[in-house]
Amino acid sequence: MRNLKKMFTLCSLALVFTVIFAGASLAADNGLMNVAAGKAVTVFNHVKGIIFIVGGFGLVGIAFQAIFGKVKWSWFAGLAIGLAILAAASAIVNYATGDKMDKTSAGANVQDTFGSSGTGI
Repeated sequence: MRNLKKMFTLCSLALVFTVIFAGASLAADNGLMNVAAGKAVTVFNHVKGIIFIVGGFGLVGIAFQAIFGKVKWSWFAGLAIGLAILAAASAIVNYATGDKMDKTSAGANVQDTFGSSGTGI
């Protein structure tokens, strides 16, 4: 019963904050969902960069441990494949949906890691 009260209180608080802050985003030209999608794209792009940096250090560390027999090579392969999937995430979503995620109406661009690979930059 106590958990149900806590859950109800948390949901009520979330609803109140949604109603309070929805006005500012609805007053703009973009709707609430467009603003939310733009913020989600921005967070995805920033978190992806952080994960690449931490994952690179992880690859080096796990490679050294695998060379000396402390961990299995499958851990190294799993991390490498996970980073490759993250790098191709926007291309995978574009292929699966048949739509381009280049520009949301909120102005945020989904950065494709493979986008400039053919330009030689």
